[in-house]
Amino acid sequence: MRLLHYSDIENAHDDPVAIANLAGTIESLRDDRTLVCGTGDDVAPGVLPLVSKGAIALEFFEAVSPDVETFGNHDFDFGLERAAEIVHRSPQRWLSANVRRIGEPFAGVDPWCVERVGDRTVGFFGVTDPTTPSIGDDGDLTFADPVAAAREAIEALRERGVDHVVALSHLGRGDDRLAATCDVDIVLGGHVHSERIERIGETVLTRPGSGGGTLLEIDLPTGEVTRHDVTDGPIDADLAARYRDRLAEANLDTVVGHVSEPIARTDAEAFRGESRVGNFVSDAYRWAAMKALGTDPPVVGLQNSGGIRTGPPLSGAVTAADLISLVPFDEPLVVAELAGSELRSVFAEAADTPGFGEADWWHAHVSGAELRYDHADGRLCGATVDGTPIDDTDTYRLAASGFLLSTDVEFPTLTRDHIVERLDIQYEVLIEYADVVGIDPTLEERIVRTGV
Repeated sequence: MRLLHYSDIENAHDDPVAIANLAGTIESLRDDRTLVCGTGDDVAPGVLPLVSKGAIALEFFEAVSPDVETFGNHDFDFGLERAAEIVHRSPQRWLSANVRRIGEPFAGVDPWCVERVGDRTVGFFGVTDPTTPSIGDDGDLTFADPVAAAREAIEALRERGVDHVVALSHLGRGDDRLAATCDVDIVLGGHVHSERIERIGETVLTRPGSGGGTLLEIDLPTGEVTRHDVTDGPIDADLAARYRDRLAEANLDTVVGHVSEPIARTDAEAFRGESRVGNFVSDAYRWAAMKALGTDPPVVGLQNSGGIRTGPPLSGAVTAADLISLVPFDEPLVVAELAGSELRSVFAEAADTPGFGEADWWHAHVSGAELRYDHADGRLCGATVDGTPIDDTDTYRLAASGFLLSTDVEFPTLTRDHIVERLDIQYEVLIEYADVVGIDPTLEERIVRTGV
């Protein structure tokens, strides 16, 4: 028996070749002893997911007919009704032991299931990170403690005498706790976008990363893992053609700017400190806020690192689709008013986001501010706005995604009570900024990190 593990497809839905390579690789490896498994964020985000409200993912699902899937936080981006519709239209069996809607299993999905391959059985259950609310969450969605839910599911599966227990996990760094505290053989992980093939004790942990570029093959019972780079595999030409048709129908090929020096969009640019792409996005936010409300009090732009989606570099003629793909969320830019002491706390929180990413990841991009952070001491050493040290008693304005003020995960200092103005949708701001100002970000030592 073997498992094929994909996860966090996200904006591969915007690349017909990438999505078709993943599908073609799955089909080339599949046989009668194979189970295909997804671990969340396989519906969204992305440009085509956004314009189709997630329906584009059904093209991929129908092409590869996965066996089991669990929820990622972005699978709810288009609202709970839409998410439930996609679940019911998908060919795979969705599982979740800890996602509830008004106290009931979301979309009526089961917490666990048993699959048989030959004379062997494998029990699957699904868990999703409870600390990462969805953009589309309307307040009815709740998350039980994933470890408690996992233990209950595992007990039920062990009572049925399954040969193997496999977690479909969208917990990110929470996979370690799951493996260390639960009687589970394999944790198929997602949520964090770096790849992983490890063992904790006798438990195998895998994570294929984001963008559909890697497919992991896990052999049972040995737990041996084989990594497949899907760009080396066959392509599903029919699926690629269908995706090209969907892109053409979206009519997002209008050129909105030009880039002379390519702007990279990798995890390093998103999470390792200052980057040109982060400066471009945060500059656009600050520009929009100042255009709407003026420059008194001082204005800072903030983009969370996790909100910047990775992908091909911005290069040459940049289209509307290219900029939408940077922040493909139907979420407004908002302007908040903060005391200087609160703004300083927000900046300090950029290095302290528990349960998400790696220990030394940085979670903010800024415009109009300069930050100094010492990871060895775990403290913000300095922060200025417009070249002047922050005064704890002064008032400042902050332009950021409205999402950041509706969750206490990344920047708990920010709340909805701070909002004084709502502006356009994030990607609309990027498009207008590119058209009016241009796309030519530089590195300016806005963020200096030591001790990493």
